[in-house]
Amino acid sequence: MANSWLFAADRGGTFTDLIGIDPKGRIHSRKLRSESPAYADAAIAGIRQLLQLADDEPIPPDQVTAIRIGTTVATNALLERKGEPTALLITKGFGDLLEIGNQSRPDIFALAIEKPEQLYQQVSEVNERLDASGEIILDLDEQPIIDQLQHWQKQGIGAIAVALMHSWINPIHELRIGELAVAAGFKQISLSHQ
Repeated sequence: MANSWLFAADRGGTFTDLIGIDPKGRIHSRKLRSESPAYADAAIAGIRQLLQLADDEPIPPDQVTAIRIGTTVATNALLERKGEPTALLITKGFGDLLEIGNQSRPDIFALAIEKPEQLYQQVSEVNERLDASGEIILDLDEQPIIDQLQHWQKQGIGAIAVALMHSWINPIHELRIGELAVAAGFKQISLSHQ
């Protein structure tokens, strides 16, 4: 790979900055608008420019050692609450867990407590349970989940988050809910065990 480039991109909400190190160790840079009708992806467009390729020409894999991409887009979307409307599926009995949190607050004697805004708009409890070793105690009840997912689709919910007890040790129920969410038409699905 002595004749290949190393690329690093920082994609922000407005601009994407790209640094390329050519095979001779020289540093090149590009700054492109992150969103443009001229290209589908700013980092790829910048790489094509540095490699002197046409807009529709594929990037030869043998000319690239690595591509590293960092972004604040997702972090900013979370902080600014600009993401897709999101619903949470969580193990039955834990529907208010994320709202309760650890009950810490800046002023322990404050009478008027300002709760942080949740990252999800809807929550539904899932009838299922695994024990701490990942053994199934209660099988996943799928029909209420299917019904809930269809209802959320009609409401305009665009993303689904799934957080089930002990799924890190046995993700079987989360994986099945992920399949049900895909079948219901959801494109953005986050499973806590992943």
